[in-house]
Amino acid sequence: MKCLRILGVIVFFIIVISLVLSPFRITGPYIQTSNKNSSLIAGDSSNKKNNIRFINPTFLGNIERNYYGDSLPDKLVERFRVNLGSGKTLVSRKLGFTVWSGAGWTGQPLLIEENKHLFLIIGAYDHHLKKIDAEDGKIVWEYPFDDVVKATGTLWHNAAATSPEMENIILQGSRLGVGNSLDSKTVTSFRAVSLKTGRALWKFNSKRTLSYSRDVDGSALIYNDTVYIGLEDGLFAVLRPDPVDIVLRDGLLQPYTKAELALFEKKDMQRHGCNLVTESSPCFLNGHIYVTAGSGHVYGYDIKKKALDWDFVTGSDMDGSAVTTSDSCIIVTLEKQYIDGPGGIMKLDPRKQPDKAVVWYFPTASTKFAEWEGGVIGTAAVNHSTLMKGCPEIAAFIAIDGYLYVVNLNKIVPGKTVPGPDGVQRYPVPQLLYKYHTGPSISTPIIVGNRLMAAGYYGIYLFAFDKYMQFTLLDHKEPACEATPVAYHGRAYIASRDGNLYCFGK
Repeated sequence: MKCLRILGVIVFFIIVISLVLSPFRITGPYIQTSNKNSSLIAGDSSNKKNNIRFINPTFLGNIERNYYGDSLPDKLVERFRVNLGSGKTLVSRKLGFTVWSGAGWTGQPLLIEENKHLFLIIGAYDHHLKKIDAEDGKIVWEYPFDDVVKATGTLWHNAAATSPEMENIILQGSRLGVGNSLDSKTVTSFRAVSLKTGRALWKFNSKRTLSYSRDVDGSALIYNDTVYIGLEDGLFAVLRPDPVDIVLRDGLLQPYTKAELALFEKKDMQRHGCNLVTESSPCFLNGHIYVTAGSGHVYGYDIKKKALDWDFVTGSDMDGSAVTTSDSCIIVTLEKQYIDGPGGIMKLDPRKQPDKAVVWYFPTASTKFAEWEGGVIGTAAVNHSTLMKGCPEIAAFIAIDGYLYVVNLNKIVPGKTVPGPDGVQRYPVPQLLYKYHTGPSISTPIIVGNRLMAAGYYGIYLFAFDKYMQFTLLDHKEPACEATPVAYHGRAYIASRDGNLYCFGK
């Protein structure tokens, strides 16, 4: 094993020197990824020797996908904005190329502290992953991908690193590449980039499958130094992220692959065609990893058994990520596509067999907007990570019908049932606490204490609420957003489709 690691180090440095994997350009105590549990708990501390702290290390803060920051502002006072640029991308073979600006879904900035100074990491539509000074918006470095970068990255601290460049790594997805097609031999839409230098450390080939995509929109989950991620080719990849372990495959130095499992069945094509895309980010709960798939399944992966052993079928396309609740359940969102019933949001208890797992279902109106027919595209937010005293546990989400909804996670309406995704089976419905017309959105709202921030195509909304669930609109700004914000020390950072990344707050 020692000889293999030495060989790996030699191969790694040869490839960096000879192939120059990635040019880069230099321009200028709240949540922490731990090496073993990778963001299971807010406040953990590792990597202290280099004075680096991960504050928001992955999409929605941790591997449970339920932490959004420590404090939101009282008003959306603009502190600065950063122009993220624009880039060309292929919408479809039928529609051809277009130009997108700024950053979009999921697009939540990662937040780190280096020597007590804050920095953001965000992928943008100008094809670049960027490290940005969170105090003044200046760009520190940019790393070029082959296409627009949509996904939120994931930070990993490599405790076994053999060099400073490999010690802190960003795992980042992108679209398949402007010069690529579905039939290209290699599509390196998932990569590892050094936080220190902004250089690529490895590139992963997203394979050609029955799916019509080879993009990577999801965020990786890291547990015990292993990467778990759903890809848009419909595969669930289990990888070793350490660059020392890279292997030559398909003409590329790629991470060692432990497994690639299909998140679809061939019969799903009868209803979904080739839309077998997994765009969501997996979550962790009780030794299992749960991932929603566009094929119409919620899968559970047993880490010890190294196998998919739980399968709840909704039949709907699902883009939003599964979210862990305090009572060991998961929340999933359903689009109104491929199903006879309405889209909406569902609470599942994965300790039960799939046919008994539904706790409740909250349907939303089947209102068409853009290419969507209704339901909920983004991920739901929950509040138990920063629960205010006396406040109930809630879930907040924005639907394509144009409304922000807030429901009680643990209370159902007595005697009332609603039709589920198939339009036939009926389920209990949770208590609706608040509803506000924000306009349609695919963004995920965030809840911190008694503040809620929600963004969408009609702008950004900031609310306050009390323990009686009385909500007050504090502020509204116009930038149209698909991305999800992050909050820290009274500031909120969010990217817009208008081309800019905004900092609001103190």
